[in-house]
Amino acid sequence: MIRMRTMLEVADNTGAKKASCIGVIGRSGRLIAEVGDIISANVKEATPDATVKKGEVVKGVVVRTKNKIRRPDGTSLRFDSNALV
Repeated sequence: MIRMRTMLEVADNTGAKKASCIGVIGRSGRLIAEVGDIISANVKEATPDATVKKGEVVKGVVVRTKNKIRRPDGTSLRFDSNALV
């Protein structure tokens, strides 16, 4: 469950390290994003040689959440951190 201003780790090779959620795209009025949702995020930390710089607004897909994900067979899945690609 990702809300506004939630800090996420960036799990790709753009050079960004952390980002903050600033909006959910395509959920028509929903303020919460789940795994698979597209969000817009603000880059908070980046390496010096990164392709994206600190302060840029980027779009990304949520790939991990700390909140449990319930599956139809009754099992649940939980990760240690929130992540964005």
